[in-house]
Amino acid sequence: MCLAASRKPMTVQDVLDDLGTDLAYTTVMTTLSRLHAKHAIDRDDSERPYRYSMPSGVEGAASSMTAHRMHRLLEDGTDRRGVLSRFVADLSPEDEKLLRRLLDKPSSGRRRTT
Repeated sequence: MCLAASRKPMTVQDVLDDLGTDLAYTTVMTTLSRLHAKHAIDRDDSERPYRYSMPSGVEGAASSMTAHRMHRLLEDGTDRRGVLSRFVADLSPEDEKLLRRLLDKPSSGRRRTT
């Protein structure tokens, strides 16, 4: 994707120009909007036209999409405790240590429940 190769955020028109195809502007706009809704790409809403970018490159986009899917599955399920327990039980020792460090790290974006 041209967003991954770009060193700066791109508008819909930038992406359309970079692709060099006969796609409609609205097709590219819809695609970018849907990728943003799925947390696959970032969007700067501070000015018009919006500017889209990859969060930390392709790997960041893949991580964001995976996390979004996991969150959606948890929200849809009825046994959150069971799903999370099974997930943690299946972690490798290294991944379990990493998860513990991440959970112990203060994060302003993470919701906490008591």
